[in-house]
Amino acid sequence: MTLVGKRPGDTMSVSIIIPTLNGASRIGDCLDALVNHTAEYDPEILVVNDGSTDNTVDVVARYPRVRLINQANAGPAAARNRGAREANGQIILFTDDDCVVTPDWISAMMAPFDDPEVVGVKGIYCTTQKSLAARFVQIEYEDRYRSMARLASIDFIDTYSAGFRRDRFLQMNGYDTSFPVACAEDIELSYRMSSLGWKMKFVPAAVVHHTHPDSIPRYLRKKYKFAYWRVLAVRKNPIKAFRDSHTPQLMKLQLLFAPALLLAAGMDLALRPAMPSSILVVGGFLLSTLPFAARAIVKDPIIGLLSPALLALRACAQLMGVAAGTLQAFRKSAKISTNSRLVG
Repeated sequence: MTLVGKRPGDTMSVSIIIPTLNGASRIGDCLDALVNHTAEYDPEILVVNDGSTDNTVDVVARYPRVRLINQANAGPAAARNRGAREANGQIILFTDDDCVVTPDWISAMMAPFDDPEVVGVKGIYCTTQKSLAARFVQIEYEDRYRSMARLASIDFIDTYSAGFRRDRFLQMNGYDTSFPVACAEDIELSYRMSSLGWKMKFVPAAVVHHTHPDSIPRYLRKKYKFAYWRVLAVRKNPIKAFRDSHTPQLMKLQLLFAPALLLAAGMDLALRPAMPSSILVVGGFLLSTLPFAARAIVKDPIIGLLSPALLALRACAQLMGVAAGTLQAFRKSAKISTNSRLVG
């Protein structure tokens, strides 16, 4: 009898896990691709319905190959962990309900696991959207992929295209459920695995299609949200504040642009120097954007020309997210400290 999720001749079985909350309008495309493109492996496909109130259950019921797991709403981290616990595969692959995998996705994700030292793998996003914001997001991702492709091991696996050895995932107790939204819980798990010296691989051939933010305001809100929750991930893994395999060092420097410009403008008003320091700050920021802009302009001239302004907006949104996340972290620490004293 062939094991579930196992291709004849292979030694590893595989389960694919998709968490969803009110995903009726999008999960059909996701499951169509999985059912049509993964027949070679005949994987186990699990959808974890995290308390949906729409007709997600009815949509998933149209796919007899898909196993539906229902639970009360507990957040995406808990939903993924539930899927991992109930999966039968030796390898578990995650994608999101708004992603559409390409035909070679599963084979590309599985290939690195031929190396017994590989514990986790990460694929990539792509999009065919035409809006300015989405095009910028895609180039932004591709710029990070360019850096990751040079690394022998990574420390950053996003859930949209993620794979793990199930036993190691469960050994780590999966994703941290203190993250109530789908943001940074995947990063935090990657950081924990990396701290143990576990090997994780970037797999650029493992492609999923995704819908990026289609307007600048939506993009900036997303950047704020990511920065806010990243603070918690870094707080739990402080060494990653200095460097990880996904975050450009220049991006961290650019976070200082807004406060530096405000300080410089204040000094210029007070001192009235011959060379305004605010001009120097703006010039320094523009210089920091040139490497990205030069690479972007080759792919999309309009995005390349606009990228300094878009990167400035990104830096401001991220700074506000980091500030809010840091404030929230301090509040939690103060509350824990106060409760400890009261108990003591």
